[in-house]
Amino acid sequence: MTKEQRLKKRYRAEKRFKMYGLISVSLAVIFVLILVQNIFSKGSSAFSRTMIEVAVNYDSSLLELEGPINQNSLKDADFYDLAVESLLKIYPAKDSKEERQILRLFSPDYEFEIKDFLIKNPNKIDQIVPVKITASDDIDQLNKGNFPRDLPEDRRRVSNYQLNIYDNLIEKEKIDKKFNNYLFTKGDSRDPELAGIGGSLMGSFFTIIICLVLSFPIAIMASIYLEEFAPKNKITDFIEININNLAAVPSIVYGLLGLGILLSVMEFPRSTPLVAGITLSLMTLPRIIIPCRASLKAVPPSIREAALSVGASKFQTVFHHVVPLAMPGTLSGTIIGLAQALGETAPLILIGMVAFVVDIPSSPVDPSASLPVQVYLWSEQAERGFVEKTSATIMMLLGFLIVMNFIAVYLRQKFEKKWN
Repeated sequence: MTKEQRLKKRYRAEKRFKMYGLISVSLAVIFVLILVQNIFSKGSSAFSRTMIEVAVNYDSSLLELEGPINQNSLKDADFYDLAVESLLKIYPAKDSKEERQILRLFSPDYEFEIKDFLIKNPNKIDQIVPVKITASDDIDQLNKGNFPRDLPEDRRRVSNYQLNIYDNLIEKEKIDKKFNNYLFTKGDSRDPELAGIGGSLMGSFFTIIICLVLSFPIAIMASIYLEEFAPKNKITDFIEININNLAAVPSIVYGLLGLGILLSVMEFPRSTPLVAGITLSLMTLPRIIIPCRASLKAVPPSIREAALSVGASKFQTVFHHVVPLAMPGTLSGTIIGLAQALGETAPLILIGMVAFVVDIPSSPVDPSASLPVQVYLWSEQAERGFVEKTSATIMMLLGFLIVMNFIAVYLRQKFEKKWN
């Protein structure tokens, strides 16, 4: 084979390699776009909720108010009879069965929504006021086009009578959509139209803060000691090997560690961000130490030599010159490690953060869920409303991860030094 033939063969192999690379990248992008499109198509509707306008007669005689009417007296009043009477007037009912079907058009919180409106507007007492009330999950999905109407009545969760009421309300323009603030302000619920990620958002926030506070300083100090001060011997080699091994340990093992030590031995409160943060900090430590040590190694020896030559001590050289120059890589590694911790589910399941928690936690020792665990919980629910809530939570989680990775890339590019 001549030299020209070998060159042509080499060039053809190079072109094939480039083509395979482009095909691989294109397929990866296509699969990611399909995944994102699937999630967004299912989850975008969760950011709106269906509201039904009802004329509510705030009759003070039904509320049996005594004394002056103010917010305190309204909070103590019973609004159930008033609420039921107002809802049943939206459509004529022949018997109690049809009345129950009318009430099932609304979410179970209809009494509290009517009550909250009057508490915010006490001047509306003894007046008939239009109030928008959250629709039930079935009506919400019907209004969003996710509920099939062409099925036989015995195979639908919405009866023909309820469909007639819905069509009548549509004609009267009594049904519309509004931004679903419940998604961000409420905790978990058995009713999809009332369920929100407020509790899991706060749980993830407290968990990540605890993880950062515990893992970041320990990882930085350990990296500086191992890289700059520790003698090179068998002990430090053993420590380095174990750090690399710990970074590859499955996260569920750390969950077992948290279950066995933090909950069983130390008796920390179960299902709390405190335990979750400590568990995830143990998992995150080696994932921060490794990039931090790599950043310290990347600082040229000339920086250390220059500082020592002008009289700086070893401590001053490391903390005044080497560590600041290694900080961009350290910060980016820390953020990526925290982003991985934010998306973990297995260790949180083992420490009990799969509990059904309605209240939004106000401190790290209050029971709560987290965003990935909330996805796990809602994915097992049968109602169609939880499908869009699951996809919406995944969208929020992906958004946080993208933002955190963007910050890591930005810090590295902005503060990284180029060495010649």
